[in-house]
Amino acid sequence: MGRVTDERQARGGRVVVLTILGLLVLVGGAYAVAYAFAADRVPRGTTVAGVAIGGKAPAAAAALLDQEFATRGPIAVTVGGAATELTAEQLGFSFDADATVEEAGGGRSWSPQRLWDYYAGGDRIAPVIDIDDSAFETTLARLDKAHGRAAREGAVRFAKGKVTGVAGRAGLGLDRDDTRAALEAAYVAGSPATLALVSVQPEITDEDVKQALDSFGTPAVSGPVTLSFDDTPVRLTPAQFTPALAMTPKDGVLEPDLDAAKLSAIVRSLLGDKGKPVDATVVLSGGTPRVVPGKPGVDYDPQDISEAFLSVVARPSGERTLPVKATVAKPEVTTAEARKWGIKEKVSTFTTYYPHTDYRNVNIPRALSLINGTVLAPGETFSLNGTVGERTAANGFVEGFVIDGGLITTAYGGGVSQVATTTFNAAFFAGLKDVEHKPHSLYFDRYPIGREATVAWPYVDLKFQNDTPYGVLIETNVQRSTPSSSGVVTVSMWSTKYWDITTTAGDRYNVVAPGSRVSTADDCEPQEPNTGFDIKVYRHFNRNGERVRSETMTTHYNSADRVTCKEPAPKKP
Repeated sequence: MGRVTDERQARGGRVVVLTILGLLVLVGGAYAVAYAFAADRVPRGTTVAGVAIGGKAPAAAAALLDQEFATRGPIAVTVGGAATELTAEQLGFSFDADATVEEAGGGRSWSPQRLWDYYAGGDRIAPVIDIDDSAFETTLARLDKAHGRAAREGAVRFAKGKVTGVAGRAGLGLDRDDTRAALEAAYVAGSPATLALVSVQPEITDEDVKQALDSFGTPAVSGPVTLSFDDTPVRLTPAQFTPALAMTPKDGVLEPDLDAAKLSAIVRSLLGDKGKPVDATVVLSGGTPRVVPGKPGVDYDPQDISEAFLSVVARPSGERTLPVKATVAKPEVTTAEARKWGIKEKVSTFTTYYPHTDYRNVNIPRALSLINGTVLAPGETFSLNGTVGERTAANGFVEGFVIDGGLITTAYGGGVSQVATTTFNAAFFAGLKDVEHKPHSLYFDRYPIGREATVAWPYVDLKFQNDTPYGVLIETNVQRSTPSSSGVVTVSMWSTKYWDITTTAGDRYNVVAPGSRVSTADDCEPQEPNTGFDIKVYRHFNRNGERVRSETMTTHYNSADRVTCKEPAPKKP
């Protein structure tokens, strides 16, 4: 009896198991069918910005959304009552279709929730928008500038020894968060956007200005500040030092600020020449060279003032003194060095003459005045262009005749070559080293043959070096010409005699006779003929009656045709 019961129970258990297995197979098959039918499609009924993408494969849904957003035009925007348009590119907006579809539930999955979402139906999905913050801020800044009004920050101003407070003023501008939300919503919906201008408060308030005036501004201009250079006081009044003061905003407050370079310039100007070293030099006094002693000056480290000035200037009366460590600034040329130069006698002098013209009577004396008194230390090089400067009206020169390309024309500084030739010969006979000189292209009989020089700014220069062990002082003199007398130019070199200079010249060779021609040019200048030739000049360096060495200079002069100016023939009608 018991064995029969056990067999019946075993058969019943097998039936139950088989039944459950059958149900599982049936449900699994149905689930597999459901999964296969849903595939990776977006849940049914899903919409994005009004576009239905439910039931579509992700790629198809993304393509449909891209097409929809690509066809949208600019956003119509009203800012403070003014209408404008903004493109998605200007706002930095870009639609991410793939991320939006993924957010909507597109994609294959065995998750029961995923299958439930698909068959139960999707929802309205917000599109995924990427925003370029830099582009967005640039556009908002442009809108603020065009339609809003910048807030005026409170400020403290220093001027002419006084201080004034400038009240802040609220402005109008776009609220960044609200504006961003409104424009993003308009972009998604493809609808217009209305942007409100809101009050923009300044960072520096009136209370900040008052506090800055009380703590620094007003005390700063309450009285002078005294700089004590050891025993020498220098008094700075508020009118003098306020150009270097300011109060600048930092983290929402006004803080004292100092223009150290400007303050240093102010202090230097008050020290004046007394605070600067003076080089020793040599001058002619009563026809005799005299050493003018050098003088030390008072110097200081500007940081000694700038680092402490802001604290001192805000102190009360009686405490506004700043000690400054003074140092003695030595001159570059000391009195002892100037005496060692040995400038005591005239070692050369040379004189040339020039025909009367008004422009020469201006240009020649002007150039000589700029050269007169020049001192060359041993080893130093003289440059006529560097000493005289550019020949301009502002520099005291007028227009006159010059030679350009073998033809006579006009330019500022005509006649200065007379100065160059005279100075060159004075240096020649003083035995100074010829560094650079250029003879005229044409020979003029008022100049020594083969020993003359021309100059032209800035490329043609006269340079010579003092290669002697003594200093050289250059003295110039001029006697202006008159309609009945020639002008006289004299240049002398003062030093200690080092060389006895003699000179000889060879015969002219390669002689070229001039021609003649007629010019009808509007700027024609008549020109006398000049014979062209070459010549060698020798400079002999002698000491104690013996020749030490010689130099050779070769000069080439071009020939110049006789130029006759003639009116051009009238044109035939």
